[in-house]
Amino acid sequence: MAQAYMTETGSDGTEPERRGSRLRRLYDTLRTDRGIWRRGIVLAALALVLALVMLLHARIPNSVGNLGSLTETFLPWLGVVFVPLLLVLALVRKSATALIAVLVPVVAWLNLFGGLLGDKTGGGGGDLTVATHNVNAANPDPAATARDVAASGADVLALEELKASAVPVYEQALASTYKYHSVQGTVGLWSKYPLSGVKAVDIKLGWTRAMRATVTTPSGPVAFYVAHMPSVRVKLAAGFTARQRDTSADALGEAIANESLDKVILLGDLNGTMNDRALNAVTAQLRSTQGAAGSGFGFSWPASFPMARIDQILVRGVDPVSSWSLPRTGSDHLPVAARVRLDT
Repeated sequence: MAQAYMTETGSDGTEPERRGSRLRRLYDTLRTDRGIWRRGIVLAALALVLALVMLLHARIPNSVGNLGSLTETFLPWLGVVFVPLLLVLALVRKSATALIAVLVPVVAWLNLFGGLLGDKTGGGGGDLTVATHNVNAANPDPAATARDVAASGADVLALEELKASAVPVYEQALASTYKYHSVQGTVGLWSKYPLSGVKAVDIKLGWTRAMRATVTTPSGPVAFYVAHMPSVRVKLAAGFTARQRDTSADALGEAIANESLDKVILLGDLNGTMNDRALNAVTAQLRSTQGAAGSGFGFSWPASFPMARIDQILVRGVDPVSSWSLPRTGSDHLPVAARVRLDT
């Protein structure tokens, strides 16, 4: 008669003896292969340098090619790109030292950006939906772009980089949705609620790329600012050329600091991220709707492969409820929107 034998297995179907032998082999490798600790010293050093750059980014000087601002613009990508690369190299080198060292930039990155990974949107609620979009002066179909952003349901909509010849197209396409609007230079504000106190804001450019208006909402007056900061470039000889943008940011920050209304919303293309210290004159006074009530990083530029959040909705005296990016239009930027609560 055949005799049946039964073998005890673990929850994963692996025999305890086999698992034990694997652990013993790993232990023996760590104990006997001295090279596993000696190899990868350079990789370990690079991992520590990466962690220091992330943790001490504010101390990277801007005196040489605005290197600090450039680093801060793409700060999240330091971890996204280089940590996996270092991890793969550490595995290829079979270096325990490098593998442990890679944990340091992981912790540093999570300390900086871990809070953005969760979904902080509040779902329903809120009094007002706002949106902003750099429509791109070379937009091939401004009418379609206008219809797309109006379909977002925004009560107040800001548009930047308005070409003079295209303004009538935007005005006509948005007229049925927004009763009130004003265009100042290359920026404009469309609203379902009355506008007053409309004026251009001088951001030291010699032409108008910023404006201010009071929107009389059902919950009371709110000061709206629309701004399009000067573009920045990365050049081999000059580095990160952002001097003009920085000057404009300081001027915009001064205007917001002098605002008499308690409730303030800034919509626009700031050509910089919330991490960029050069925008402190603005960002120190206002909070980001994406950081407070968004899901993920909310990158908005370039639209083909968003790498940075340079289109911002910033607030003071109101509570962000949710924040999100809208689908791509004919622009090289993505529109961004937010829902806010005015009755704080």
